[in-house]
Parts: sequence; structure tokens; C-alpha cells
Amino acid sequence: MAEQLGFDLPARAALGRDDFFVSDANAMALALVDSWPNWAGNKLAIIGPEGSGKTHLAHVWAAQSGARIMDAASLTKDAVPDLAQSPIAVENVPAIAEDAAAQDALFHLHNLTLAEGHSLLVTGISEPKHWGLTLPDLKSRLEGTTTAVLKEPDDALLSILLAKLFVDRQLTPNTETIAYMVKHMDRSFAEARRLVRDIDQASLAKKRKVSRALAAEVMNS
Repeated sequence: MAEQLGFDLPARAALGRDDFFVSDANAMALALVDSWPNWAGNKLAIIGPEGSGKTHLAHVWAAQSGARIMDAASLTKDAVPDLAQSPIAVENVPAIAEDAAAQDALFHLHNLTLAEGHSLLVTGISEPKHWGLTLPDLKSRLEGTTTAVLKEPDDALLSILLAKLFVDRQLTPNTETIAYMVKHMDRSFAEARRLVRDIDQASLAKKRKVSRALAAEVMNS
């Protein structure tokens, strides 16, 4: 096990294809991503809860397609002609629900990217019809996009997710610790991330290795 230092190190997420664990919760979404370049209309929306793997799948697709990845809130209309010259992934589209300029930029990026024969990937937490977009033409185009749905984790995925989140922080808890957490935690990606963060911080503060006992203390506090 990696020894902990006296300060908190930033977690580095592993986003390669081999780091994406497949279960019933995400197998269909991965299959849709893998069906590129045969996407209907040359576009796909990945949707799912916070932390469910949308960014990870976007990176998997980018490695396969050569796509660029950017956040929707960073879009500007001036950047559209350059961005549309290759496949493009636009993340967190609901974040621009109140940004008319960004919505206009995404609308033009959508149209020009497809007109140039390239593919467009977008992501959001819920179905596109719930993204709160106010530009009618953009809203209708995204609502007509095929969705790849990531579901809340089953036991198998939750176990692997916890192990991966610990590894991202250079920690390797034993299987007993992981099994205890899966049995007693709320079943969500967001909760998994919160618990791993809190256990890591408790480990540093108390100068103790990550263990079932430490996990129980944090979860019951």
C-alpha cells in the first residue's frame, strides 16, 4: 500500500478504456459509444447521474475518434469554425441553460460539425428535454439525439468504482473494506466519491491506513 504523506494529494482519475469497468448499469451506454461511427444522425448524448462515467466515456470515445473535448460553458461562436473541423465532445450542456450566447454557439457547432461530416457527442445528467435549454432550434435538435444512459451502480460496479476512486488517490484498501462500504453506503456515484474523499482525509488527519474500521468510523460519523 502506498504510504500517505502529511498533505492531501490531488486525485488523478484514470480515464482509459481499460479503466472503464462494464456492468449491467453501463453496458448499453458503452455499446452505443462503441457503435461509432454509425451513430444515428452522427451524434450521441451520454446521460447519467453525477460521477456515473460520462466524462470517462467521452475520453474513451475521444481516444477512438480523435475528438476534442470541451465544456459547454467555454463555447464561443468565434471558436465554432475551428472546432467543427474534427469530431467534438461537449460536456455538461445543462450548465448553459441560462447562457444564451453559449447556446447559440452550440447550435452553430452542432450544425457545422455535422455538415462537415464529423460526429458530435454531448453529455448531461438527465434527458436532453430536461436540460433547460431556451433556444428552440438547439433544444429540438438535442431532444432528437440518441441517448446512451448510465444508471446508478449495481454491486459489481459500485465495488469496482470504490476501488478505482481509492487507486486514483494512491490508496489500495483491502476487499473487506470495499465490501463493508458497498453493504452500508447509499447507492450512488456521488456518495461513493464523497466517502472515498472523506476516508482519505481521515486517513491523513489521523495518520492511519485505510481499513474497514476507519471506513466504519467515517460512515457512522
